[in-house]
Amino acid sequence: MKIYYGYRKATDLKDPIVAIGIFDGLHVGHKRVINRMLRVREPGRDRVILTFDPHPRSVLNPAKPSPRIMSLEHRLLIFRKMGVDAVIVLHFSEYIAGMSPGDFIKKVIVGIGARTVYVGANFHFGRGKAGDVDTFKDMGGMYGVDVRKVMPVRKNGRVVSSTWVRSLVSKGRISEAEKLLRRPVSILGSVVRGDERGTELGVPTANIDAHQEVIPPPGVYAVKIDIEGGLYDGVLNVGFNPTFYGRSLKRRKEPHIEVHVFDFTGHLYGLSVEIFFIKRMRSEKKFRSADKLVKQIKADKEKARELLESPVILRRIRKYKYL
Repeated sequence: MKIYYGYRKATDLKDPIVAIGIFDGLHVGHKRVINRMLRVREPGRDRVILTFDPHPRSVLNPAKPSPRIMSLEHRLLIFRKMGVDAVIVLHFSEYIAGMSPGDFIKKVIVGIGARTVYVGANFHFGRGKAGDVDTFKDMGGMYGVDVRKVMPVRKNGRVVSSTWVRSLVSKGRISEAEKLLRRPVSILGSVVRGDERGTELGVPTANIDAHQEVIPPPGVYAVKIDIEGGLYDGVLNVGFNPTFYGRSLKRRKEPHIEVHVFDFTGHLYGLSVEIFFIKRMRSEKKFRSADKLVKQIKADKEKARELLESPVILRRIRKYKYL
């Protein structure tokens, strides 16, 4: 998969068919747009995603930023697994935000040589969101661009949206979010150095920097971890480590993520790993001693192994694509 950072650099695309969107979270509505594009299998034509980074909301309304469901790196990982030929990452800046709908079509869409474009029904573009799908169809037709509208996906009478998914994940309703994603809730994070207390306790853990992706609330979770293409089981804690950071002067201000990977003996520092949240097992709690904490961790490990090896969980995992 080729990646172009900026539309001016996408000069060698072959008669591209393009799906446009932020695709934050890659929920079932986003996948419908992308899959419509991927279904076109015409030799000599590239199937391309045009996406935006940073999120336009962070530029247009910086006072009210919201956490991303997926970082750009996370989206690129899934795009590759979906079989996309190329991705154009359009840096969303005041310049892009200030483009008129006509300029966006002429400079960006025509500029990359697109003749067929797929967008969601609520797609807006141009300065002040002046352009919608009908505008895109009318103005695109003047340049020989065929714009195809993809209707949204509804669940229980409600349109599936990134806002809905983000809300479910942040509230810990991961099984509901999973249905909207059609894959387990996941984060893509870097393994960074921490206190190394897990090693001292006999349960080595990897500390995860989730790159500001939205994460479930504090608690202990049974998880699957993708490490360089291998899928491992594990147990993960999201929280504030109250056993060691309970006093007010030491209390953590932001939740901390650490994962213990079962049956893994390699080195993790510096790697990017994708972690799939399978089931929340319990709330985070403060223990009176390190020994009591270790005893609970061992119980968590046994419970997580039992959960992750159950036929129900295995069947659920196997039916999902793009793991």
